[in-house]
Amino acid sequence: MKSTKEAPITHKDYLSIGSDEVFNALGTTKNGLTEDEAEIRLKKCGPNRLPREGIKVERIILRQFDPLILILLATVIISIFIGSAQQAYIIMIIIALSVSFSFYNEYRAGKLVEELEKKVSIKATVTRDSKTKEVDSAQIVPGDLVSVYIGDIVPADVRLVEVKDLEVDEATLTGESFPATKSAEALSIQEPVAHQATNCLFMGTTIVRGSGKGIVTQTGKNTEFGAISKSIARPHPLTEFQRGIKSYGNMLIILTSILSVSVFALNALLGHDLLNSLLFSVAIAIGLVPELMPAIVTVALSHGAHMMAKSDVIVKRLVSMEDFGNMDVLCTDKTGTLTEGKIALEDYFSLDKDHEERTLIYSLLCNSAIVGDTVTGNPMDTAIWNYARERGLADGVKAYTKVDDIPFDYQRRRISAVVKHGEELLFLTKGAPESVVPECTFYDQEGKAAGINDDVLATADKKFHELSESGYRILAIAYKTIGTKPSYSTSDEVALTLLGFLVFNDPPKPSATAALKRLKELGVDTKVLTGDNALVAKKVYEELDIPVTKVLDGPDLLKLSWADLKKAVEEANIFARVTPEQKLDIIKALKENKHIVGYMGDGVNDAPALYEADASISVDSAADVSKEAADVVLLQKDLMVLAGGINEGRKTFGNTIKYVLMGTSSNFGNMFSAAAASLFLPFLPMLPMQILFMNLLYNVANLTLPTDNVDAEDARLPRHWDIPLVQGFTLFFGPFSSVYDFLTFGIMLFIFNASTPAHAALFQTGWFVESFLTEVLIIFVIRTRRFPFFSSRPGKWLTILTIGCCVFGIILPFTFLGGFLGFTSLPANFWPLVALMVATYLLLVDAGKVFFYKVCGF
Repeated sequence: MKSTKEAPITHKDYLSIGSDEVFNALGTTKNGLTEDEAEIRLKKCGPNRLPREGIKVERIILRQFDPLILILLATVIISIFIGSAQQAYIIMIIIALSVSFSFYNEYRAGKLVEELEKKVSIKATVTRDSKTKEVDSAQIVPGDLVSVYIGDIVPADVRLVEVKDLEVDEATLTGESFPATKSAEALSIQEPVAHQATNCLFMGTTIVRGSGKGIVTQTGKNTEFGAISKSIARPHPLTEFQRGIKSYGNMLIILTSILSVSVFALNALLGHDLLNSLLFSVAIAIGLVPELMPAIVTVALSHGAHMMAKSDVIVKRLVSMEDFGNMDVLCTDKTGTLTEGKIALEDYFSLDKDHEERTLIYSLLCNSAIVGDTVTGNPMDTAIWNYARERGLADGVKAYTKVDDIPFDYQRRRISAVVKHGEELLFLTKGAPESVVPECTFYDQEGKAAGINDDVLATADKKFHELSESGYRILAIAYKTIGTKPSYSTSDEVALTLLGFLVFNDPPKPSATAALKRLKELGVDTKVLTGDNALVAKKVYEELDIPVTKVLDGPDLLKLSWADLKKAVEEANIFARVTPEQKLDIIKALKENKHIVGYMGDGVNDAPALYEADASISVDSAADVSKEAADVVLLQKDLMVLAGGINEGRKTFGNTIKYVLMGTSSNFGNMFSAAAASLFLPFLPMLPMQILFMNLLYNVANLTLPTDNVDAEDARLPRHWDIPLVQGFTLFFGPFSSVYDFLTFGIMLFIFNASTPAHAALFQTGWFVESFLTEVLIIFVIRTRRFPFFSSRPGKWLTILTIGCCVFGIILPFTFLGGFLGFTSLPANFWPLVALMVATYLLLVDAGKVFFYKVCGF
């Protein structure tokens, strides 16, 4: 659907004049700008980049004021209202520390992402000084002569001067869901809007078919896309990790609401002061919530992204890293991943002659490679040119003149060209054998066209299967004579004469076997989705010594219902001759089967699957549209690099879950104890500001948790958000904490006689110390399923900070700050008791941990 509010485009003057006038108006020629002129214009116009919002400090600050902080601010106002200025000051300090810390970490994470994104570049094809080459799209300037091909993201606003079957996806700009067909003809419309500008390409749109050449008219912020880029920003769907966080948040809301409302109601019924009861119930609610969790998660993600960058894995979107680590199915192409990606022409032949010269010459003419000092472009077309140049066989093309061409697309799976040889016009077609041979009515027999028959087809099919079973990739080349026409199209690709075949080799990577086995060890099943035929893909698997469970090809998939497809994607690990739509369906089916699906692709036809996958992965050499769609970009196309990144992602997830389990369980136990004690004590068991300060100090102790060591078994297999596990952990271990809290209450009441309001500070101090020490030190037990310290060592910085916070908590009652918070000095005979309680608590929880995981089945 088209936008209803499109404004006339800003560079309309270039659209209503002919191509020659456009060259003159923009001060360039058909040979392109000179390098010197391009440099001058770059200095004048600046880099071809959209204005980035960058990191807005004020927005980051505002984001820190979440509902929890707003509740704390309301608590400050209530404290001032009831005359408790001291409590208000403490809470304000807590707010300032929490906001500052969260701001710092979000700001640092934003800077990290900016630095990582700089490592991923978008290329553009330009002609300068008569030479065609690739440059960074940021170096494009007005007047540059650029060429675009299928899969390219248009680097700037361009006035077209040459097109061939050019179709462009302009949905991001116009809202139109169908590709726009382009031409080079001047427009007669006086005030054209974007969807009417048929002779213009717009920055950020994607070439989906054909090719074209044009002159850059606007760059950067002056483009149409630059003018509206903020309003068309595409939001990312929630990742599986974000959905887990949301479920966890919902659980906390329910738990917090029930406990805090119950505490307030019961205290009110018992005749306690309403405002103090309200403040206490608010403190209970806040004490249950791990308020620094966003900061802890940000630290974990940014630390993981930094570590992954050292392995040449660039995380463009931090939150995607969790799903990257926890994927259990990886769908990938074969070329360059399982194979070397260095495609070479091995042989060529006609049906009756090896090394038939015309087979090679016609393949050089019907070819999309960009030929200059070096050859770039489609790997198979490039391989043909490299083969011919290395053997001095390329000069044969000089006898021909190219008249027209019909670009490759993924529906036809072939490319065509019209060339002139003397007075004869030839129509050439090259592509996948199953796409070319059915269009052939004749075959070449000693230079003459003979009627094709079953015997010829059987011979060709036998040769094709023999080569495919040996792992070779095959292209067919066909031709026919044709008359002069104003233009040529795909409708001319009929009644062809089959000439011969080209044989390509792309050997398996030596490292692929080890990489696939490593992924299997990590619990990741690898499935190949390839455009090659099934025989070639199967041969590669066999050479890599990887079992083939089942092979399905595109036609097989067309016969399946959705229910059958969901079953088939579990059984097969090779999908051959699949279309972009079928790749998308395979991803969707796997996701419906409750898998976290990673997809690794580098071609234009991979973009839909990349957008659909939970973890979208591309490589720096990929098509622009694929790099744009991916959340993770590999600087090396190597599965072993991918395996290392997965392991790092799992460590990040594991450390995040440690924080959740520890915080929820211990917080719940402590706050339940506080709520219960408030019902029978003549004073509050802990002041609201003391609860908040303890919560803050506890979170500080966990700041280095993202750098903690992770046990090998916790990173061995994919892990998912398990809310039943969190609930079970909370309900099982929360009472452990409450038991020791009540034991502390008994010691303070009956041994130290802190049972009256006059001794409230002593009671509160004793419980604060016991509660804080058990709450913080328990991380060493909960962080692993093994026996702590001896069979699983915590990270160095986690140990140092945790012990440091414990020391601070012990000396706090003896300091000025402790007095300000309402604490008092504790008697000497209290400390042996608290040491004994902490030691037995840790041993009891460790024993309970074994029971919980082994007997309860978690």
